Amino acid sequence: MMGKSIVKGKVACFTNEGKGVLKSKGKDYTVPYAIPGEFVSIEVKEAKIGEYCRLLKVEEPSIDRIKAPCPYFYECGACQLQHMDYKAEVKFKERYVRRLLSKFGDFSSVLGMAEPWNYRNKIISTFGYDKRNKIISGIYSESSHKLVPIDICLIEDQLADKVIVSIRKLVSDFKIKVFDEDRGYGFLRHVVIRSGHYSGEVMVTLVVSNFEFPSKNNFVKALVKKHPEIGCVVLNLNKRRSSVVLGNEERVIYGKGFIEDTLCGLKFGISSKSFYQINTVQTEVLYKKVIEFAKLKDDEIVIDAYCGVGTIGMVVSKYAKAVVGVEVNADAIKDAKINARRNNISNISFVCADASDYMVNQAKEGASVDVVLMDPPRDGSDERFLSSILKLKPKRIVYVSCGPSSLARDLEYLTKEGDYLVTEMIGVDLFPHTYHCEVVVGLERKYR
Repeated sequence: MMGKSIVKGKVACFTNEGKGVLKSKGKDYTVPYAIPGEFVSIEVKEAKIGEYCRLLKVEEPSIDRIKAPCPYFYECGACQLQHMDYKAEVKFKERYVRRLLSKFGDFSSVLGMAEPWNYRNKIISTFGYDKRNKIISGIYSESSHKLVPIDICLIEDQLADKVIVSIRKLVSDFKIKVFDEDRGYGFLRHVVIRSGHYSGEVMVTLVVSNFEFPSKNNFVKALVKKHPEIGCVVLNLNKRRSSVVLGNEERVIYGKGFIEDTLCGLKFGISSKSFYQINTVQTEVLYKKVIEFAKLKDDEIVIDAYCGVGTIGMVVSKYAKAVVGVEVNADAIKDAKINARRNNISNISFVCADASDYMVNQAKEGASVDVVLMDPPRDGSDERFLSSILKLKPKRIVYVSCGPSSLARDLEYLTKEGDYLVTEMIGVDLFPHTYHCEVVVGLERKYR
């Protein structure tokens, strides 16, 4: 450690991650939990690897500051903005996205949640021991390997939290060894809970170091008796010494291997590895905007790129002639085909392929497509994919993004290199109390 000092000053603005920026004597200090307009005291620690700022005292608080309702907020790090009024949080996200995208057109707003709590339908709880060798479960503190024990998380499904607490007690009662990462010894590593927002069904995935679980029948029987909503219990094998939660091999030890839920009036099966949006209420808001921006006609052909388990493609299928979903994950494609049959959707098909490779091949073959829907990972798309869109010349593009900065980069390419104009942009807050925000953008091809 090279030293520390106390700095006082006014917070000028936010970073993109919702941290305050204090400007003092020509230097900027990034301060977690500080809000623009506040006068604060901070501790600055200097080390070889950089500088760290800690908020000591808020001398003059912002009118947007509230008492964080979660007792773990300052320890856990999963949420970054619980110290702000929710309306102010939504305004922060609006300003951030508008700053990035205003050059492309009018960004309307961010659609917030009426009830921004208990929205997560998937939770991951890591199991370990405290200093007294008592079994605990929770999440690792931000940028550390310290496990924060958590009983109730205010952004997670309430029933899921209760199931975790019950599992922790049963693990102790059945004398099951929790995995010790340092020694590479123990059985239970993580528990993943998935819950159906409308169905109320619960899936429990026990992430274990081996499949030898002699007491599994009695364990499951006791768990289901406590929580009859549980429709499925899966053992997932993970022998890796890494932060990756799920392994590749698994066994169903109770139930049918998946749960079901409803999204935009359609039924979807959710397995342990399925990609499924974690906020069902806001996903329905998001998909309605996709439908609106796509402006589909019943004689049009749609490509749904990065389709996952096919949710977007199936939701829009009733407005189009045909939809082709493209996804590189084979398990997701398998789930997508099952979901299409589950909903009796006959005008959708799925291709297991890298989205960029598929689009390049379609462009080479001179395929005809009217609308492209794209929902890439946070890092956005790549030039091969985008250049193929320009060659295919769809009438409209709807881009769903969970990474506004990469979205800005991709829009730059589509509007500068191709004949496309951004016609509509809106944000949807899928992750209240965090700095993340989803954005939907509609683009149309200019006709010359």
